Amino acid sequence: MIFDTLDNLERYVALNPLFAHVVDFLRTHQLADLPTGTTKIVGDDVFVNIQDCEPKTRTETLMETHRVMTDIQIPISDAEEHGFSPRESLAPTEYDAERDVEFYNVEAQNYIQLRPGQFVIYFPTDGHSPAITGKPLRKAIFKVKTYTR
Repeated sequence: MIFDTLDNLERYVALNPLFAHVVDFLRTHQLADLPTGTTKIVGDDVFVNIQDCEPKTRTETLMETHRVMTDIQIPISDAEEHGFSPRESLAPTEYDAERDVEFYNVEAQNYIQLRPGQFVIYFPTDGHSPAITGKPLRKAIFKVKTYTR
């Protein structure tokens, strides 16, 4: 997991060369102007989902992990809380390969506050429970194919 400001996102391109497409997209697009839904950036390798999320508490939010894609999550309209637990601390459940998601009904071990202008990167080793908020939230979730050598 990486938590930082958008001004520093370019520093992390060395971790996955496809992150450069996210950096370029953010330079040329205003997230607040994008429609709800999926916008493809590089086919199925890099795309962004714009979501309108309803309020959720820590106990209402499921922990999730992905195997193929890395998430770069950015709140647009307001702050949100994210739960985080290392994948190895989570009991295995059923993996949905079509959606690239595995859900866990546990509360996170750690929490962070994510505000507009900040981002968090979740790799396949990172369990996360995003969009914990007391009011409706608009956010961007960039899905980037995980880089392996």
